[in-house]
Amino acid sequence: MNTAIRPLDGVRVLELGNYVAAPTAGRILGDFGAEVIKVERPKTGDELRNWRLYGGDTSMLYRTVNRNKKSITLDLRTEAGRQIVLDLLRHCDVLLENFRPGMLEKWGLGPEVLNGINPDLVITRISAYGQTGPLSQRPGFAAVAEAVGGLRELVGDPDRPPVRVGVSIGDSIAGIYAAFGTVMALFQRERRDGRVPLDQRIIDVALNESILSVMESLVPDYLAYGINRERVGGRMEGIAPSNAYPTSDGYSIIIGGNGDAIFQRYMQVIERPDLAADPELQDNAGRWLRRERLDAAIAEWTRAHTRDEALQILEAAAIPCGPIYTAADIVADEQYKARNMIQTFRVDVGEPEPKEVGFPGIVPVIGGQSLNIRNVGPDLGEHTHEVLSGLLGMSESDIAALEVK
Repeated sequence: MNTAIRPLDGVRVLELGNYVAAPTAGRILGDFGAEVIKVERPKTGDELRNWRLYGGDTSMLYRTVNRNKKSITLDLRTEAGRQIVLDLLRHCDVLLENFRPGMLEKWGLGPEVLNGINPDLVITRISAYGQTGPLSQRPGFAAVAEAVGGLRELVGDPDRPPVRVGVSIGDSIAGIYAAFGTVMALFQRERRDGRVPLDQRIIDVALNESILSVMESLVPDYLAYGINRERVGGRMEGIAPSNAYPTSDGYSIIIGGNGDAIFQRYMQVIERPDLAADPELQDNAGRWLRRERLDAAIAEWTRAHTRDEALQILEAAAIPCGPIYTAADIVADEQYKARNMIQTFRVDVGEPEPKEVGFPGIVPVIGGQSLNIRNVGPDLGEHTHEVLSGLLGMSESDIAALEVK
């Protein structure tokens, strides 16, 4: 068991988030010790509970994204529910939300109101386009943000329409930025003599800007050289040879041989010393121009070997390479096991008995292994009585009167 100190122990977060973005930020804060109290709608809860639900009443997606949290149910459409949020925030360090801009203000929970009851509160807000600007009021999910941020145009093959990656990457990246921004604000709060002004405690994360921020030199390349990057399939534009290559047993492997010194070893391994010596292939720019020729030579070699044979030969020559894993491969992998990156919990999957299910570990590693997950995503309202009675001193009858069960 990893007994490393969790750096956010003692921090309390009230999460008003739904779906993936804000809950991802809350998950990261909870992973490292924060007490995260997730507010959900009565009866239905976060819609993520029903996404990819193959059995039972709570999806593994919800259990994963909302691990290390407590769940309470409150109806924010009611004055009583909103008042409890205000009362809870007197005891919190962070408010985390991802409503459309203006919704908190409409409910009487805007930053100025919150600042009046807790002048140290960090307010982290995630939205499609941010809290300001001409598009701020426009709704949008990660699929749209990934397109507007420039990512979608680069994903897929050049002769086909753009495609989406298989996970909600826009939401996840925004959640990571939100968690990072929250920790920065908490850090500033601790270092500063006197209170931090309200505007410096509002962390404003936009989904489209989160995507744009990881697009490397997409915009500078356009403005400097007039280059509009295009889809290049399994390659990375301007880098060669780097691609997925087929093996004799029906798999594909990833090989990155684009470093100049690596390229020389790589060509020797695939028995093409002529390519290693070719003066037109001595730098990355030349290799990119001749990428089709290189990929054809590499694929000819990989097709003559099984996946394991090819990887063993390449690894012996220190050529960066790897298999393309499925979930089954990840679960069986010794590297993930060694770093506690698959952690098992008994959960309801809709069968007569709970099932042992592995969940991805906590990143980054502290103390040599992933920190231990304290709990997977909770049942709806599992902690309502604990939180409302413990923090607010509410009686059983008062809690029952809210009809939050």
